[in-house]
Amino acid sequence: MGDKTLYSKLMVDVVIGPTLDKLEKKDISSAQTLRRAITKAESTIPGLTADLVKGLLKKGELSDRIDICETLLRLGGSTDSEDLRIPRPETSFKQLYKCSCDLKLILSRIPDQIYDRKQFLETIKEIASSIKILLDAVNRVISEIPSSEIASKQILEERKKEFVRYSKKFSNTLKEYFRDSNQNHNVFLSANFLILQTNVILKTVKQECV
Repeated sequence: MGDKTLYSKLMVDVVIGPTLDKLEKKDISSAQTLRRAITKAESTIPGLTADLVKGLLKKGELSDRIDICETLLRLGGSTDSEDLRIPRPETSFKQLYKCSCDLKLILSRIPDQIYDRKQFLETIKEIASSIKILLDAVNRVISEIPSSEIASKQILEERKKEFVRYSKKFSNTLKEYFRDSNQNHNVFLSANFLILQTNVILKTVKQECV
């Protein structure tokens, strides 16, 4: 997955989704129409949303003053969207959602803490712990999926493997950063990928288990 696709998907999750949620309270029909149109457009032309936002920033002469990667990371832990909420009432599903939000919130603090080595090391420990807790929560949900729904189990297992893969990439990126502190952009980028994979798990659970 390229950076542009990452940015587009996160923009939908952390900017467009929450905005449409608010619009739905005033005009549900228009909000749903916009949601379908954006989803279809992004599916047809991956990266379209990122191109649109970058074009608007350039037009407003803001592209040199706003770091999209860092901004999305900050927003990734502080925004919520109906598309990511799991309506199941069982404890395991509630825990999964809470663990996901907790991890994203910690990741979103990276831009403020990365320049304080001691504080950043503590944050890294929190991230590692949150990743483990989230994986345990995913495993509990998988164990509760009926054996008759083997396809859903397999899909969620695959999403979990993808999440683990991006977690390892994040860990490797951190090692590179401590060898060269100029690699902070790569840390932001890798953290964004981890937030995206967390959102993918939530969407998959919502799609397969609701």
